[in-house]
Amino acid sequence: MSMTTLSQYLKAAEGAAGRGRVTPELSTLIQALSGVSQHISAAVHKGALSGVLGTAGTENVQGETQKNLDIIANDMILVALAASGVVAGMASEELDDCSPVPGHADKPYLVLFDPLDGSSNIDVNVSIGTIFSVLPNPGTGEITNASFLQPGTAQVAAGYVVYGPQTSLVLTFGNGVAAFTLDREAGEYVLTTPSMEIPVDTKEFAINMSNQRHWYPPVQKYIAELLAGKTGERGKDFNMRWIASMVADVHRVLTRGGIFMYPKDLRDPNKPGKLRLMYEANPMSLLVEQAGGQSFDAAQRILDIQPTELHQRCAVMLGSAHEVQRVAGYHQ
Repeated sequence: MSMTTLSQYLKAAEGAAGRGRVTPELSTLIQALSGVSQHISAAVHKGALSGVLGTAGTENVQGETQKNLDIIANDMILVALAASGVVAGMASEELDDCSPVPGHADKPYLVLFDPLDGSSNIDVNVSIGTIFSVLPNPGTGEITNASFLQPGTAQVAAGYVVYGPQTSLVLTFGNGVAAFTLDREAGEYVLTTPSMEIPVDTKEFAINMSNQRHWYPPVQKYIAELLAGKTGERGKDFNMRWIASMVADVHRVLTRGGIFMYPKDLRDPNKPGKLRLMYEANPMSLLVEQAGGQSFDAAQRILDIQPTELHQRCAVMLGSAHEVQRVAGYHQ
């Protein structure tokens, strides 16, 4: 059976015209992310054998405890992207401010990333992943935090790598979503799903039920009707799934449908949500929309939000179109 590798896929995409066209520079960037993700995958799968598990004893800018692998993965990605020669600057969940690449302010791309999403699951051997978002360099000279403050609609590429039973790369250039599986022996990602599509209807939802008492009324109403199942107004049973790793939960949604929710709540009314807009919500929303789904915060489409700060948070509701439309209707 003939299989398309990521390298072949990118080369073909470079020659394609229209929306989602891949430049040689963007292809180089994705290849750099592909390469470093394989090194991260190897470290994740060795686990305790390589001494990378455990807590680093430090906190990131959000006040979250860093795992050793958080820091290792973050440094590996910074080095790989800087060496690619096509990136002007990077921003990460693990860094207070952006990281400009010296002497590369004129390069075409900026990259935001969460090096290891779901890192609280590292030590218990549950799927985790790397999320990335690629933006055009606005070309305003020096690269600063403000250079990255572009809405999600400006993304030229987005994707994630999930380190699970298989290592999978899911990627969009704004013209559909493709999934690749790592062939460890060959050291290459192979195209396994050319076009991911999210069913408009679903019977699965993902949400942290331990926060139920803190939710606002629209979310309370929506989840209550799902839990009522066949005895309620929806007339069908729903199953709840919750991995507590956004990359794994969204991968399930992209694979077989569903809705993923991390709403804002009453614990801190001034905080718009828990997940980060720039390197979690935006790339995942682009992927979901390109697969036929929808996204919503608590007021608007996530990709339309104009960011005001690098580590901005937002509420996240995304997945199968009919369910996102329903919960959005309750908010509006």
